[in-house]
Amino acid sequence: MKILLINNFHYIKGGSEAVYFNMARMFVRMGHEVVFFSCTSDRNLDGANEYFVKPNSEVNKLVGAMRYIYNGSAARALDRLLTEHKPDIAHIHLFWGGLSSSILGVLKRHKIPVVHTVHDYRLICPAYLLRRPDGTICHSCFNGNYLNCIKYRCAGNNLIRSTLMSIEFFIRRWFIQPINAINGFIFVSRFNYEQHLKVLPQLKNRPYLIAHNAIDTLPESAISKTMGNYYLYFGRLSPEKGLITLINAFNSLPHLQLKIVGEGPQTEELKRIANRNIEFCGYQSGDTLRATIRDCKAIIVPSECYENNPMTIIEASAAGIPAIGARIGGIPEIIVEGKTGYIFTPKSVEELTEAVSKLESLTSEQYEVMSQNCREFADEKFSDRALYNKVIDFYTSILDSYES
Repeated sequence: MKILLINNFHYIKGGSEAVYFNMARMFVRMGHEVVFFSCTSDRNLDGANEYFVKPNSEVNKLVGAMRYIYNGSAARALDRLLTEHKPDIAHIHLFWGGLSSSILGVLKRHKIPVVHTVHDYRLICPAYLLRRPDGTICHSCFNGNYLNCIKYRCAGNNLIRSTLMSIEFFIRRWFIQPINAINGFIFVSRFNYEQHLKVLPQLKNRPYLIAHNAIDTLPESAISKTMGNYYLYFGRLSPEKGLITLINAFNSLPHLQLKIVGEGPQTEELKRIANRNIEFCGYQSGDTLRATIRDCKAIIVPSECYENNPMTIIEASAAGIPAIGARIGGIPEIIVEGKTGYIFTPKSVEELTEAVSKLESLTSEQYEVMSQNCREFADEKFSDRALYNKVIDFYTSILDSYES
């Protein structure tokens, strides 16, 4: 099978890109041919080709704004790629605001079935996070009044960006209607699927699959052998991630070490309020990050937004590392309380501290059992094998039922 994988970015920018590349490697290992379509960048990884288009950030602001809504350059480039490569199926990851909905009409014209992995809430929220800048969980646009995105400046508290996102969302929902151009949907958590049904009940009658993200098999050197002596957060340092709650918890636990790996707009603020038992390690990737995960005692995911299926938990589980996560979004779906980690109420310093204390109370033997549970859970839920079988069966059903 020849599979076209589409994403706004062809480098590791976040969890969705990790999934995009993991899928590509998985398909190639299983004997399929993979073709990519994305945007140009100096950071691009292997697989980039001559059909990639300039990102909106590299054109003037007016053109970029127009392309954010409908990217004609992407449509023309994809048309050339499809004419040349003739894939059997297209699998789209992130494309709103970059490659844009323009690509859907081209795929339909070439009679290519389309599967879309729903990584965020862009189908039901103009600013895609279901969250206002002040941290409030928000469903205000569920009633169809997309001006709420402008009213609350949901796009990073920026009026211009919020206005552009609202316009794009309105045009997309009422004129382009992308869900009618997508043949099958993959939701990365049941929570994600249920949120979408609140706004788009017609999805109940459309082909869909709930499939948690997967991770490549880790090398033996990346798997935990002993209990580490520090806790770890790794990811973006931004308000929705709940890092102030995390730091306040560890400020009250001065005998325990916390390492924070990552960068983001909240970095300096967090450094100002952190005690000496909290170390900021900056950005890490590859073998360095794997070693940092392997040597920790547990990872902590204190999110205060609707996370769907955090790759941080999946990567840690595969390495045999327990997770302590907030009870929000899809996080509770991938932590088994008391078996692979612990759950706490978002924003609750007290409950987070209590969860850390539970892990601290484990004997070395009990910790080894939890570590083994993590690896077994990851092998069952997050392995390439588990995901591959689900996705290929889904592709086959879409192809069999496709009406050009």
